[in-house]
Amino acid sequence: MFCGKFVKAAVLTAGGAVLVGGFVFGRDLLSYASTGAKAVKTAVRDNVPVEFELRRAKDLVEEILPEMQANIRLIAQQEVEIENLRADITRSEKSLAEEKVRLAALRDALNRPTATFTVAGIEYSRDQVKEELARRLELSTEADTVLAGKKRLLDNRTKSLAAAVQALNRTRAQKQTLQAQIAALESQHRLIVASSNNSSLQIDNSKLAQSEKLISQIRERLDVAERVLAHESRFVAPIQVNVIDETELKQKADEFLASSTASR
Repeated sequence: MFCGKFVKAAVLTAGGAVLVGGFVFGRDLLSYASTGAKAVKTAVRDNVPVEFELRRAKDLVEEILPEMQANIRLIAQQEVEIENLRADITRSEKSLAEEKVRLAALRDALNRPTATFTVAGIEYSRDQVKEELARRLELSTEADTVLAGKKRLLDNRTKSLAAAVQALNRTRAQKQTLQAQIAALESQHRLIVASSNNSSLQIDNSKLAQSEKLISQIRERLDVAERVLAHESRFVAPIQVNVIDETELKQKADEFLASSTASR
């Protein structure tokens, strides 16, 4: 019963205050209220000890460092993988280009109406040449598909690297902001020390020592962060025993070689 009356009285009092404020300040009431709220927040912040702010800054540094190190490791890993992948793609392109030359030579050989062919002093039958052309065509087609996949992978890893660099840059910006905040706290701390030396104010020396220790620890961690930042397709010869249609084989070889030429 008493609680109900108390709440009712509080509500009526608050309502009356708002009503009176409306009459007195008119449209400026909200502006006065907002300014008053900001003044309260500023007063509360001004009364927060430097030691507390330093501890908060130290916690922020501890949160930022692992993120920076993780991004740096990711960037280093991506850079190595991209470098290796580019080298692998270069080797694959060279190997495939050489194989296409051999493929074209075999295809041209079948244009000659002869039953046997002599290569490097060794005689091959027409069927043997067809089998070799079919084998190399199949392998070249597979190698071309694998090479396209490697290029897509390179593109994806390049994008991942760009994202990791962007994340690291964001963390660096946070670190710079934090450094500015710590510099301001250091200045505030020096003012407190100066005040304690030049006046009769009673300053807790243990608190000052703790603040100095926190500043030293934060600086050390930031220095650590600064140092951390300073950073194929092969052709296998399977045995072919299937009967090969020469006309179809030559057509496939022509199509493959034509598509390869067009893609350059």
